[in-house]
This record gives sequence, C-alpha cells and structure tokens, in this order.
Amino acid sequence: MRVKICGITKLDQGMAIARLGAQALGFICVPASPRYVSPETIRLIVEQLPKNVDRIGVFANTTIENICQVTAESNLSGVQLHGDETAEYCDRLREFLPGIEIIKALRVKSHETLATAAIYALRVDTLLLDAYHPAQLGGTGKTIDWMMLAEFKPACPWLLAGGLTPDNILNAIDRAIGNNFSGVDLSSGVEIAPGDKDLTKVAQLFDRLKALK
Repeated sequence: MRVKICGITKLDQGMAIARLGAQALGFICVPASPRYVSPETIRLIVEQLPKNVDRIGVFANTTIENICQVTAESNLSGVQLHGDETAEYCDRLREFLPGIEIIKALRVKSHETLATAAIYALRVDTLLLDAYHPAQLGGTGKTIDWMMLAEFKPACPWLLAGGLTPDNILNAIDRAIGNNFSGVDLSSGVEIAPGDKDLTKVAQLFDRLKALK
C-alpha cells in the first residue's frame, strides 16, 4: 500500500520519513499555506531522497506555466492539484507534463463529489479524497465520512486523506477500502505543528500498517 506523507519542509524529517517507509513525500507549493516550501528548498530535499520515493508538489488554482516551472526547478516526479481545477485543465497539464504523475484531490462534501470523480479518473493518474472544509484546501485534520466511500470504485487508483492519524488509520482503511484503493495520505495527523513532522507518530503509523500485511 502506498503511503504519502505531505507537508514536508525539513531535509532531516524528509529523510527520516523515507527511511521509515514512506513511498511518497508531498511538498506544498501554495505560498499562502503555512507548510509552503520554495522550489529551491524542495530540490535540496529531493536530491537526498532515495530514487524510489515519489516527490509530489501540491498546487492549487495556479497557472500551468507556474506548475511546469516549479516541477522543473524542484525535480518533482508528480503534481497534486488541490484546488478547483477542471477536468479540461488536467488534460492541458498532461500535454505539458507527459512523464509526470498527476493527482487530483477532491474535497468530499457529499455523494455528488464522488460522482464527479468519475470524470477526473479518466484524465489523471491518481485521485485523492480529502475532507471538505469551507475555508481551507487541506491539512485541516477533518475526516471524511468513511462509510460514503464503501462503494467508491473509480477507474484509477486513489488515495485516502483527511484527518488520518496513527490511531484511526486502520479503522479508516477498513471502512473505506474499495476497488483500486491505492494508499493513504497524511499531513496534520503526524505533525507537531504545520510543517513540523512528529517522527514518533510517523513511526507509530508504519507500525499500525504492518497489521495489514
């Protein structure tokens, strides 16, 4: 199962989290976010990571030109769209970044949100389901109504996010797992403060996940 830890801001923490078993690290490329990191900092971190760790830049409501520039400067292997990007926007981005993984995040408010996922599933490599918050795009600590996801079966792999912690991760997976379930994405649930990861909690997370093997 793929485990993505998002909101990495520090080299030592990124390295430690990769060693603990994370297959992907997420870097927030939204300047207004308290977890924002510059392209220069991202590149310094990713250059030290093992080659098999995915390097995902998180963007929201920005231009394709900006995404392409930051992707090149930061040496990213994937792009996560966490705003109001349309399916057509995803199509255009694919033309500019053919070898880069595209992840579309959807903030789940109702079953209607899940219905729109079918449209994106044909345009992107991976979907990410996050909790809805009226004022924040992510990292809120809020959970999804996991029972809504029992019949969620998109045409592409998907990651579960939204308020996941070492304490609730197994319950969330048990309730939400469906066809093409690919993995989980955590941020605030393994933090001391925004952008400052709690390595003890990350280690607890991987200990809990061993129960699934």
